[in-house]
Amino acid sequence: MVEPVETPAPEGGAPESQQRDAPRPLPLAAGAVMAVAAGVALLLALPPYGVWWLAPVGVALLAAAAHRRRLRAGFGLGMLAGLALMVPMLSWINVHVSVAPWLILGVFEAAFIALMGAATAYVSPLVDRFRWAWPLATALLWIAQEALRSRAPYGGFPWGRLAFSQDDSPLLRLAAVGGAPLVTFAVALAGGLLVTAAWRPWNLWSARLARGRLVLSAAGLALGAVAVAAAGLLVPTAKPAGPPVTVAIVQGNVPRLGLDFNAQRRAVLENHVTATLALAGRVAAGQEQRPDLVVWPENASDVDPLRDATAAARISTATDTIGVPILVGGMLRGPEQGQLRNVGILWLPGTGPDLDQTYVKRHPVPFAEYMPLRRIARMVSKDVDRVATMVPGQRPGVVRTGPVVVGDVICFEVAYDGLVRDTVTNGAGILAVQTNNATFNAAEARQQMAMVRLRAVEHGRDALMASTVGISGFVTADGALHQDTGFNTQEVVVRQLHSSDGRTLATRAGVWPEVFLVALGLVLIAGSVVVRRRG
Repeated sequence: MVEPVETPAPEGGAPESQQRDAPRPLPLAAGAVMAVAAGVALLLALPPYGVWWLAPVGVALLAAAAHRRRLRAGFGLGMLAGLALMVPMLSWINVHVSVAPWLILGVFEAAFIALMGAATAYVSPLVDRFRWAWPLATALLWIAQEALRSRAPYGGFPWGRLAFSQDDSPLLRLAAVGGAPLVTFAVALAGGLLVTAAWRPWNLWSARLARGRLVLSAAGLALGAVAVAAAGLLVPTAKPAGPPVTVAIVQGNVPRLGLDFNAQRRAVLENHVTATLALAGRVAAGQEQRPDLVVWPENASDVDPLRDATAAARISTATDTIGVPILVGGMLRGPEQGQLRNVGILWLPGTGPDLDQTYVKRHPVPFAEYMPLRRIARMVSKDVDRVATMVPGQRPGVVRTGPVVVGDVICFEVAYDGLVRDTVTNGAGILAVQTNNATFNAAEARQQMAMVRLRAVEHGRDALMASTVGISGFVTADGALHQDTGFNTQEVVVRQLHSSDGRTLATRAGVWPEVFLVALGLVLIAGSVVVRRRG
């Protein structure tokens, strides 16, 4: 049990019984340690560590650390937790670039958790007055923080959401009901139950009740947290009943990792061509089932195949030899000088590119695929001028391949709820994530794969992730990962998936569960204003 430190009553102060019950925070030093421990627990819950049950523990530790603080102290403790989470979680940014962008992004993302720490401190009087509301308040503040961080600025950066730590948890199934926001809500609610159980004095009962009664009540709340974690087991996962489709993922690999992976663009393209030709050879020899569709990853052809005849010829050779369409991850120049488009383009045997079935990435990554505030950014890193201007697409990533309608999202887009949902509501039968992890490492790839697993459950779709260097693999609609590849290797994996035209409750509800929970959070803040004014 967590015990607040008791201080003697000042001379002429309130009676000892009132002093004992007066609301006090934990000692600041203890709060700081707990805040750092919270960030570490949240980090370890995420891939590549995957200790998912530590996520509610991290939530509980931060809630306890910031409780009853002044706003500045709550902000500072939230910042400690945020830094302990975000800086090491995003360390893959520093693998092949300078330290400055990594630290700037880590500190900036930590600031959102700092704001939540301040909000946690602000609602403390309300929580002390209505102790039953503490778990709910904790969950609502997490939802509000993630909703804001996923949208601002420049479209937000949702990496590190609580929901993305639950790929092996029973709570993953809740994604089919309310998407990532509901999973986050359940994780934070479990953490709120834990902190309510651990806090003393525990004001649901009179202090004069026997200690045994208090222990039993606290144990009940702790069991409630466990029950929340197990609730997902009651939610059934979708079972796509559409026609089967055999899909091959070609992970061609690159000559070398890092920002200059595309210095040998033709070598990267050739890797994917030769791996596909080898697959065709195994099919011809009866060693492998002929796929209905082949998926190449993002940046498989950084040479614009619509402008470069040699690149187009090599892709056509691969397509004609395997005899089925290839969804090619490519880079197209234009439409204006200095501009690029990151695309998934369907290449057909015998006829070549189908421009009507081309998806242009809708959410280019700021400071990586386009450069806001370029003059200022140049002061931070000399690599700024290596970033071209990526032109965003305007329509959802729905690619009709013939055998199946593919919901295509590219790289970081899988982290954004609406971008994936749009593909399903527009007819996607399976989901495909084309990505390039050559500038990062296996930890980043594992974090991204966790998002794919959540999206598969959320929309009841079989899914896949195709990466240039790994990790690639298939995900069934229950969130299970199959045939995941190694990192920095050339591999080809083939699996039969089932398409679906059904919609889960999460798909139908769209953004409204998150809107409802954020609205409740605003009501919570308003209630805190009232309680504070009444003293």
